[in-house]
Order: sequence, then C-alpha cells, then structure tokens
Amino acid sequence: MSYRGKKENSPVSPLKKRRASWSELWVNHHHLLSSSPLDLAAKFQSLTPPVSKSKTLLPPDFTLLLPDLILIRIIEKIPKSHRKILSLVCKRWFKLHGRLVRSLRLSDWGFLASGRLISRFPNLDTVDLVSGCLISPPNSGILVNHRIVSFTVGVGSYQSWSFFEENLLSVEIVDRGLKSLAGGCSNLRKLVVTNASELGLLNVAEECSRLQELELHKCSDSVLLGIGAFENLQILRLVVNVDGLYHSLVSDIGLMILAQGCKRLVKLELVGCEGGFDGIKEIGECCQMLEELTVCDHKMESGWLGGLRYCENLKTLKLVSCKKIDKDPDDCLSCCCPALERLQLEKCQLRDKNTVKALFKICEAAREIVFQDCWGLDNDIFSLAAAFGRVKLLYLEGCSLLTTSSLESVILHWHELEHLKVVSCKNIKDSEVSPSLSALFSALVELQWRPDTRSHLSSSLTGTGIGEKGGKFFKKA
Repeated sequence: MSYRGKKENSPVSPLKKRRASWSELWVNHHHLLSSSPLDLAAKFQSLTPPVSKSKTLLPPDFTLLLPDLILIRIIEKIPKSHRKILSLVCKRWFKLHGRLVRSLRLSDWGFLASGRLISRFPNLDTVDLVSGCLISPPNSGILVNHRIVSFTVGVGSYQSWSFFEENLLSVEIVDRGLKSLAGGCSNLRKLVVTNASELGLLNVAEECSRLQELELHKCSDSVLLGIGAFENLQILRLVVNVDGLYHSLVSDIGLMILAQGCKRLVKLELVGCEGGFDGIKEIGECCQMLEELTVCDHKMESGWLGGLRYCENLKTLKLVSCKKIDKDPDDCLSCCCPALERLQLEKCQLRDKNTVKALFKICEAAREIVFQDCWGLDNDIFSLAAAFGRVKLLYLEGCSLLTTSSLESVILHWHELEHLKVVSCKNIKDSEVSPSLSALFSALVELQWRPDTRSHLSSSLTGTGIGEKGGKFFKKA
C-alpha cells in the first residue's frame, strides 16, 4: 500500500494568484521616487507586472467614460471638414457622426429605399433628392451641370435632350421613397424633390409638420393639390419647365391652388411657369405675408404684371432670365406696389421700352435698384429710371451700352442716393466724370467704382513700366 505525504512548497493555483494593480504599487513603493533616476528606473522595471508575449497592452480609451451627449458636443467643436475622418475611428463614433449630419444631397436612390439613409442619418433637416431621382449608369464619370440641377451620365448615354426625362424614376417609386423618408425624419425642414405626386407630398406633410421650405421640380397643377397640407410652409420654389431637361405645366389653375393652400408663404420662386394676371392676382390676395417674389424664365401671358398691384406687402421683386417681361403691359401703367423696396433684374432682355416703362411704374417706390448683365439696357432705356424718386442703392454690373452721361443724368435726380456700385460697364469712363458727379461721389456712404476693367488696370500699373512699348523690364547692373 502506497503512502503519499503532503508536498512541501506546493505551487499556488493561478486562479488564486492576483496581479498587483498600479494603485497598490504606488501606495507600497512611492518612497522610491526619492531615489536617483537610474536606480528608480531599475527598481520600477522589477516591479512592473510581466507582460505576456502574445498580448500587447493598448492605451485605455477614456472616451468610453463619456456619455454620447457630451461626446457629441466635443465633436461639434471640430470643423465639419474633419468630422468625416473621425467617423472612421470606431463604430460608436461612426454612429455619433451620423447624428450630427443635418444636410444631405442624395445621389443613390437605393440608399434611401433600403432604409440605410434613415438609420445612418436620423437627424436630417435638409434633404435634396433631385440627383437621386435620376437613374444614372454605374461608374458614370461625366457630370452634367445646369444652373438648376446637376447629374452624372455614362459615356455615350447623353445622346438626346430628353435624356433627363427618360431616365427619371417613376412617380410610384418617388412616392414610396418620400413615405420612407418622412417616417424616419420627422424634423425635416427643407425638401427638394422631382417627379413627385400629390400623394407623396401628403405623406410628407402628415409626418413632417415642421417643414418650412419646399422645392419641387417637374411639377404640374395636380401636384400642387398636396401643398396645402403643409401648415408651416414659408418658402416655395417651383421649377416647372427647364429648356433642354424636362417640361411640365403650371397654369393659372395651379397658381390659384397654390394661393389657396399656402397662405403663410414669405418667399415664392416660379421657374418656367405659364400663368397670367388671374394667377398672380390670386397669390397677392391670398398670400398676405408674401415679401419676396422671383420669376425666372417665365412663359406668362400678357398683362401678368398688372397682378402685382394686389401683392400689397411685397418687398422684393426679382426677374431672372426673362426673354420678354410682358408682351402687353399697357394696362399696367396705372399699377403700383406701395411696399416694394427692391427691384432686381438679372440676365433679362430690356429692349422693349413700353415694357420697361410699365415695370418701373409698378416699382416706383423701390429704394434699391439692381441691373446685372441685362441686354438692351442702353441710355434711352435707362433714362426711364428717373421715375424712381427714393432710390438709396444702385448696382450696375455688365451694362456695356450705358455711358457716363446717361448715368449722371439719372442719379443726379436721386437726392437720397447713398450707395453706388458700378462694375464692368466698359462705356462708363473715369475721364468723363464731371465735377457735379464727382461731388456726388464724395457725399455717398458707399462707392464701388470699377466701371472699365481695362482702364482700372492701366491706372494701377502706372509707373511700373509694364505694358509700355519698348520698355525694359530688366536693367543691367
């Protein structure tokens, strides 16, 4: 019979053996700090717990101790251009970065249809779906830019002007995407979409009660029936007809539907609309809060300018790319917008004297007048601006037919003029400025005088020798 006695110096079980913590090492050996640096390094190395060769100690992640709200506030202090890099740190930072994104321009409709957009960016308040509504080929490398919209196409795919219309998503697919977006982004404030229907807009209005700005591309009269459901809508932009891209129709019926449903509008922009006097009149009578109206490349009927007199609180009228402002403005000579403060004409044709005269009569109360790259604005047309009696600001840019004498004959009648900006008007010369015009310049609050770029450049190079025939630029030592 064998006999086993107790073993001396039996090894301690690894479960019972505990590694000393850093705090215990500090309490038990803090007196070592008084030693010399070399002795301290040797003794501290002997006290350091052994590190396994298979494992490497990583620095602790102290951000795990911070709640999400505090970490989000820290990330908000970082510039937006660097936040995308932070989203690559870990999954937590990736989700926090998505919560900080407020604005998004969609290019892949599948990202919205799959639900990934809502899970990735739950706090969006501005969404642009126009580029995503266009079916683009994979690996498309050509970017088509238009002043209204931009999209990508593949090599050889853009062969006709109807490409945009032929490759738009169907109305049913767009409506389903809008329903999904509205269900996940209830805080939406601005939406830009194309080829939507009345049902799609109603779904958005039901879920997103805070929506304040809406931009509709390729819409029609029937689509505008859904706009009335947006109770807090203040800014509306209708892009109806764009030459070379797509065509749709908004007539007086659509403008009347718009006026009845959006009575709290503050800003309205109509691009390519076909209305007339009745539609503009209805907008003026129903939208009492309307302060800014922009009409771009319109297809309006004759006499539509007369409807502006019903816009009693209109402060800004902006006309952009209008080939003909009004075909028959004779009935508008007695109209006036009493509250109008600013008239801005950009890339418009002002060759018809009767039309310009009627427009200036309607806007005679304006305090700010802006002409930018308007064709046909010669001395005879600009002389009609003397009808403005309370002008405080005049801005001229790209008015190449206007001369110094014509400018002087008009602005000397404006006794309240305080701001004058003249840029790139080549027929307005510095040498033709009279003493009376010079005295007016000295009394202005703000003067930006760069009419002739060539003469301005030559005057700034005077004495440098640059531009002189036969001048020597390098002198011998």
